[in-house]
Amino acid sequence: MQVHYAEARGETAEASLRAFLQVLPTLPGFVGAELLVSPDQPGLALIASRWEGSVPLLPLPAGVRAWVFEVRESR
Repeated sequence: MQVHYAEARGETAEASLRAFLQVLPTLPGFVGAELLVSPDQPGLALIASRWEGSVPLLPLPAGVRAWVFEVRESR
């Protein structure tokens, strides 16, 4: 399993990632995802998505940074 993190900053960060989140369930290997925001970091939004196998090529919104991690252990 792999986990993909997408990060957006700015006034439209949450809206941009919300639209991105709507696309993810249509892609092969999608397991689930969460849109995350923190009251301690206004203007920062993250999506943590989980994928069976490798993360496919994702249509990231402009200005979004992303990382892929392999799950080595979970509980």
